[in-house]
Amino acid sequence: MFGKLDQVEKRYERLQQELQDPEVTQNQKKYRNLMKELADLEPLVAAYRNYLHVQKEIKGSEDLLETEKDTEIRQMAKDDLKALELQKEELVQQLKILLLPKDPADEKSVILEIRSGAGGDEASLFADELFRAYTHFANSKNWKVNVVSYSPGNAGGCREVIASISGDRVFSQMKFESGVHRVQRVPKTETQGRVHTSTVTVAVLPEAEAVDIKVNPNDLRIDVYRSSGSGGQSVNTTDSAVRVTHIPTGLIVTCQEGKSQHSNKETALKVLYSRLLAIEEEKAQKEASSTRLAQIGTGDRSERIRTYNFPQTRITDHRIGLTIHQLNEVMTGDFTHLIDPIVAHYQAESLKHQSEI
Repeated sequence: MFGKLDQVEKRYERLQQELQDPEVTQNQKKYRNLMKELADLEPLVAAYRNYLHVQKEIKGSEDLLETEKDTEIRQMAKDDLKALELQKEELVQQLKILLLPKDPADEKSVILEIRSGAGGDEASLFADELFRAYTHFANSKNWKVNVVSYSPGNAGGCREVIASISGDRVFSQMKFESGVHRVQRVPKTETQGRVHTSTVTVAVLPEAEAVDIKVNPNDLRIDVYRSSGSGGQSVNTTDSAVRVTHIPTGLIVTCQEGKSQHSNKETALKVLYSRLLAIEEEKAQKEASSTRLAQIGTGDRSERIRTYNFPQTRITDHRIGLTIHQLNEVMTGDFTHLIDPIVAHYQAESLKHQSEI
């Protein structure tokens, strides 16, 4: 491990030197790429240098214990050594996590799809609430949310909402949200005070571009039509809404939220590419070993991952056996209570798997 870290540190120092070169600073594309690589390496190099400093401090305390006769000073050295050894263990664990293979999709923006499931109107209401919670979370991260399509429910809420969320490393945080989300609460229309159970499905797809997947233009049918608002009323006098159909798979994506036909077409194609890429990756996962599938269950959106119990303000994540009572905080956008433990859990699982190899 440490031989590799030496090489990483040397690469980091070379990058710093390259970025001072006037020829590099004048080439904006190369400059941005080098800056990104530098930023990616920085946490690893900082932890490694901290580790080397702690090692040096440990050696100093050990040398002091060997040479010092004063009882009080020796005790201070022992206390320092104990604290330093604990710090060293934490840094070794941090370095192992930082050295884990990176998921290239972690850097990407995402397509978020939320659909009401069992529970009728109550499911539609919760689908809308969950989308608003994710929107608040995205805003707290300075991510941009763009609604692609929104289908209202019969009594409020939404049957389906599709949105793109763009920003820094969105998929690395949002990828653990895919699956079935179950809600337990008393609906507003319930006169007997009985708790009802409803579900919504969430899919989080890394945003794909045309370069990420091969799509024959002849396999696409693109239709344009007039945008309409909820209830079917016309909100546009031009044919700006776009429907894209991928003929071989039958996948259909519509977008009418943008102001122009061009922007709606571009957005719809991004959603389509992301869905097609997800299909390809799912096939590859099924052909691969079960190791990768263990990352987050099957990753299947039919898998129940979480229960939101409103009467007890309790949320349970069934994948890792986590129960918290910060439901109100989560529903106003603070998903860190859920995401941080899940990330830590699967990092630990990955480290465990590495040690078994």
